[in-house]
Amino acid sequence: MEIVAGGPADVAGVVLGDELVAVNGVVPGDVIEYQRLVDESVPELTLRRGGVELDVVIDKAEGVPLGVRLDKSIFDRVQTCDNHCEFCFIYQLPPGMRKSLYLKDDDYRLSFLYGNFTTLTRFTELDLARVVEERLGPLYVSIHATDPDVRSAMLRNPRGATSLRWLRALLDAGTTVHGQVVLCPGINRGAVLERTLAEITARYHRLASVGVVPLGLSRFNEEKALRAHTPEEARADIEIIEQWAAIAQRRHGRRIFQASDELYLTAGIDFPDASDYEGFTQHENGIGMARAFYDELERFERGTPLLLPVPTGEWRTVPAAPDEGYRAIRHLVDDASPDPGAAVIVTGEYGAGVIGPVLDRVAALAGRELRLLTVRNDFFGGNTAVAGLLTGQDILAAVQSDTEPAGVYLIPDVALSGDRFLDEMSLADLNASTDVPVVAAAATVGGLLGAAA
Repeated sequence: MEIVAGGPADVAGVVLGDELVAVNGVVPGDVIEYQRLVDESVPELTLRRGGVELDVVIDKAEGVPLGVRLDKSIFDRVQTCDNHCEFCFIYQLPPGMRKSLYLKDDDYRLSFLYGNFTTLTRFTELDLARVVEERLGPLYVSIHATDPDVRSAMLRNPRGATSLRWLRALLDAGTTVHGQVVLCPGINRGAVLERTLAEITARYHRLASVGVVPLGLSRFNEEKALRAHTPEEARADIEIIEQWAAIAQRRHGRRIFQASDELYLTAGIDFPDASDYEGFTQHENGIGMARAFYDELERFERGTPLLLPVPTGEWRTVPAAPDEGYRAIRHLVDDASPDPGAAVIVTGEYGAGVIGPVLDRVAALAGRELRLLTVRNDFFGGNTAVAGLLTGQDILAAVQSDTEPAGVYLIPDVALSGDRFLDEMSLADLNASTDVPVVAAAATVGGLLGAAA
């Protein structure tokens, strides 16, 4: 639990370590229900402190924040996933990582809170009633294929053939839903993808957006049928996506379908204009990040940079929920004293493909020499080339093998959760192993310029 100093809960005597038991006599099942309860005026909290229960009345008006962030989002039980998708990245993790990384959830509440994608195979009438009544949106739904046989085979769950009925029900009720299609060559790309986009255009066109992304493969993958896109396949799938986006635009006034940056990089095709991303609603899903970066660069060059971060979609949570996933707080190094030498931008192979072509322009704005250090992801291997999956040990190996002069190394903050990488190395540990400061920077032009200053 985190207590805001001077807030209503702090003034009432709530302290760190208190365990929430009930609000107004109601035991909430999750942070969403909790938030609704504490939004009332003068809520009464039942807390457990040192094994003793006590009631605390909070003197506040209706709608005024309580000033508390909890350490859990789901209080009863996370709805785990009973699918066995062959392309699931959790099955491709090495052993020995922290337990939370191996948890497969299919919980609509985490979809609402953090943008987690749900297949709806465990969704119920009661869940639908709650989503509609409490207006829990946007939600994020994994579609993959609309052909019932293909979808159930991909999920390895017979309910996959019928669970999209819940998607239709959600859309008919006015719930905002974003969809996703994970493309697996030989399974749901090509003609299957075309059918999927056609049926979405006809039956599920109320979807706010549909992101189409390629599957990620690690060296721990044991599904022999899975493989990455070839450049030719990526170009063919992008052509299908753009054709159906144009059709959706004519029929429904929105493009709906958006291909991931990874597909464009694999295909060697230029990224679409910003307008094609329709507000960058799936920015955190790797869709439109490159175009947002390039447009931000142009604004800096014109002298009209945004005062706020680049749009990052709708993924958000309620105030009391802990920061997780894309919302996780990242503890950056603020007291680094970089030497006047080159600022070295450390990133994955996809990030290098985006930044490399404009590195000289970013350097001109920074007013100092910039270099690019591309890190191959040996920890996961396969085609995992996104910056968010870089580990501390791979970054350390790349930095230690860098023989050119450097004043500071700038690493992508998305590789961190708190101050730790996926392999549990901390940013402090990384700095202790290098002679040159390593600073985490936001993966934006403004973030790079600020860290390089």
